[in-house]
Amino acid sequence: MRGDDHTIYCVLSKRGEQVICPYCSEGETRVIDSREHDRSPQVRRRRECPECDKRFTTYERYQMELVVVKRDKSREDFDREKLKTGLVRACNKRPVSPDILDGVVNKIENKLRAKHTEVSTQMIGNMVMQELKRIDKVAYIRFASVYRDFDDIKSFEQEVKLLTN
Repeated sequence: MRGDDHTIYCVLSKRGEQVICPYCSEGETRVIDSREHDRSPQVRRRRECPECDKRFTTYERYQMELVVVKRDKSREDFDREKLKTGLVRACNKRPVSPDILDGVVNKIENKLRAKHTEVSTQMIGNMVMQELKRIDKVAYIRFASVYRDFDDIKSFEQEVKLLTN
């Protein structure tokens, strides 16, 4: 059995990009096993270095261009951490596990990347609300209050009525 204490997280911009051995810095490594995650945009690969014969694991995600169009028409690159931060804030002190939130982020990102190269913040917000409505109603109301910019109690009441009907 080989001692494996190296795990590498990669963002690859194109297929076939080289992964360097973390032990000896050899530029050519061989893939031994490859597994795609159905709920994640990552691919797990076990690799072996032909130079030093050591093995290591990479978690790879292909970086495809996805641009977010904001309300003021400015554009910025999609940032999954921003999406996750919004979900974490909405679910603060709620019985929602980090694994569930990671799953939501992956699901939304996968849907967006599968169909679009440009998305609006409204599209992302609606997808987040749809997922939060499914997993936690309180988190949904929290997110909706910020996303829809509630300015009085009547807005909250209307949203709660829609949620309970």
